[in-house]
Amino acid sequence: MEFTAKQIAGILNGQIEGDADVKITKLSKIEEGEPGSISFLANPAYTHYIYGTKASLIIVNKDFAATAPVSATLIRVDSAAAAFAKLLEMYNQVKLNKTGVSKHAYISDSAKIGDNLYAGEFAVISDNARIGNNVKIYPQVFVGDNVTIGDNTTLFAGVKIYSDTQIGKDCIIHSGSVIGSDGFRFEPQSEGNKKVPQIGNVIIEDDVEIGANCAIDRATLGSTILRKGVKFDNLVHIAHNVEIGENSYLAACNVVAGSTKIGKNCMFSGQVGIVGHLNIADNTIITAQSGISKSITKAGEVYMGSPAFDANKYRKAYIHFRNLDALVQRVDKIEKQIK
Repeated sequence: MEFTAKQIAGILNGQIEGDADVKITKLSKIEEGEPGSISFLANPAYTHYIYGTKASLIIVNKDFAATAPVSATLIRVDSAAAAFAKLLEMYNQVKLNKTGVSKHAYISDSAKIGDNLYAGEFAVISDNARIGNNVKIYPQVFVGDNVTIGDNTTLFAGVKIYSDTQIGKDCIIHSGSVIGSDGFRFEPQSEGNKKVPQIGNVIIEDDVEIGANCAIDRATLGSTILRKGVKFDNLVHIAHNVEIGENSYLAACNVVAGSTKIGKNCMFSGQVGIVGHLNIADNTIITAQSGISKSITKAGEVYMGSPAFDANKYRKAYIHFRNLDALVQRVDKIEKQIK
């Protein structure tokens, strides 16, 4: 891909300072800029790089004031960070704009396929699947029987979608994730643990993104549900019959046990564990490596620790914990003096 500074300024509604005809073929960080690349300056801590960068084009805020000569052409915009993010999004759309169906892909005769499907090598679309328009199914993806996938959804290489799963529009599921595997449920019996059949499904609403190597279990009965706008990092496990509310974010290595209901707009840091059959209120924030063993009923609370409790109280308690050894030594010393 090749663009001129003038074309990029038109896309970003920016003002050019310098050579409007300079050609751009790549994106780069400002400290690693090369001729023919475009970068941006938004963080003041990186300002010194603009005077020595070899990048040909730099996006800057309108109020940027140079204190030394800048060799690169500049494009001034309201927000350099937002403008560069827009370019990244456009670049990604072009880069990932795969089309066509590989001769090595398998599509069942009973599947219903929308317009402009991409299906890579050894992708499988099973019986009675319903695939929307502009769906991208990368190599070695398995789509099971009766699966529904909405428009503009992307399944990256190696994703496995078990039967009866419903996936909405504008979703992204990254490589290695498994959607609809059996929930972990067994009944102890005299002859051993007997598997309980898992006959429910998974429902993923619109605009959901699931990171790499996540596992979303199907429900025992009913549905495991990810509501609109949910975002998962890599290595997240969601157990059977869990429901995640709209626009909630879960960082890497979160584990949510069966039948727990999580509210809207929640944010969980890495390695959070939540036991089953709980309710987590809207707007809850849980810090890294916390363990949630009781329901959280008040919206907007911040929890920390394992078992977790109010973050402010936890921080105060942690100060005492750090001083515990010194306190024990003081008590031992007093006991010796008393004796």
